Amino acid sequence: MRLESSARPLAVPPLPVTLADVEGARAIVSAAVMRTPTLHAPRLSQLTGADVWVKFENFQVTASFKERGAVVKLARLSADEARRGVVAMSAGNHAQAVAYHGTRLGISTTIVMPETTPQVKVLATEGFGARVVLYGEGVGEAAEEAARIAASEGRIFVHPYDDPDVIAGQGSVALEMIEDGPAFDTILVPVGGGGLISGVALAVKGHSPATEVVGVEAALYPAMWSLRTGQPRECGGPTLAEGIAVRNVGSLTSTIVAQLVDRIELVEESALERAVNALLILQKTVTEGAGAAGLAAILTDPDRYRGRRVGLVLSGANIDPRVLAGIMMRELEREHRIVSFRLTILDRPGMLGRISTLLGRLGANILEVHHRRTFLDVPAKGTRLDLTVETRDQAHADLIHKALEAEGLPVQRLGAGGADW
Repeated sequence: MRLESSARPLAVPPLPVTLADVEGARAIVSAAVMRTPTLHAPRLSQLTGADVWVKFENFQVTASFKERGAVVKLARLSADEARRGVVAMSAGNHAQAVAYHGTRLGISTTIVMPETTPQVKVLATEGFGARVVLYGEGVGEAAEEAARIAASEGRIFVHPYDDPDVIAGQGSVALEMIEDGPAFDTILVPVGGGGLISGVALAVKGHSPATEVVGVEAALYPAMWSLRTGQPRECGGPTLAEGIAVRNVGSLTSTIVAQLVDRIELVEESALERAVNALLILQKTVTEGAGAAGLAAILTDPDRYRGRRVGLVLSGANIDPRVLAGIMMRELEREHRIVSFRLTILDRPGMLGRISTLLGRLGANILEVHHRRTFLDVPAKGTRLDLTVETRDQAHADLIHKALEAEGLPVQRLGAGGADW
């Protein structure tokens, strides 16, 4: 005999934003924001074993999805609010979105950005017409300064994620993916404060409830993961995904995520680097660390997604060019296509020529050469030679290493950053 429980089911709090709100914001977004494509990615599919589709939000004017929520919020300001102007705090993408659409709508914009914000994002925000104030080490301190400016100047504060209009606007990303793409098994969404994934979850669960909605956070900033799992983890540290480097998630967004998001996953910095590089090399598209978080999740746990039809929200492309160049070089080193060797040789004419001839015969392209004669562990008549060469792969690098040793040259393989390999 089955015993029925007398306990009442736990009450589910009403959602602060609904599918109707997302659909109601659609007209504002459609009138002012690009409908970006959702395209199949065969080479990423081959790399991961999943059937990968990409939503290219990096095609927006400001290279980020943030335009969607910002324009809904700004378009719904009263005449008096628009006259007073707005203030926002952001590490970059929300800043540019508010600046661009504020200028377009004739609304004065002040943006408070952390002092650590990449210069490329600061200059872009100023270029869209905003007054930029650099303040504090992170978005928390920047938010406090933005609140002070709002109070002293009478400006309207435009929150980057914990605002019903902003959340509703971001949901248009998923409405377009559902209309333009296949029936997805899973949609992977970068998570910072939770505005994007909240809007996406409302749209997806409203129209395609069988589709998983999975959030992805940088492992250094697991704020939503900690809230969701009840396992507190410290937030902090330099991350490639500064666009989602948030210590505190929103109250509205956390409510929506708790009810509609299937799970939150964490990705390490190395996976983010690999994903940024893969999108550039294989997909021929530029993304910032946060934008690559979805692909990083697949690369971290490929078995979970193998054979599944997966949609990636490529949320933005505002990456410092120097950082992007560094990522590419680091990935070439990881793939053993750029390799460094350290040799201790006799300091006499012809030695360098002998080595370069050998390397040329083996098909290695010399990129850098450094002579170091002053180290005390080098013989007085010797020199330390550091060589960086371009190779085909690890097997080719190993062949070169053995050939140098066969010539009687003491050789040491160096890894990325000059550490012993």
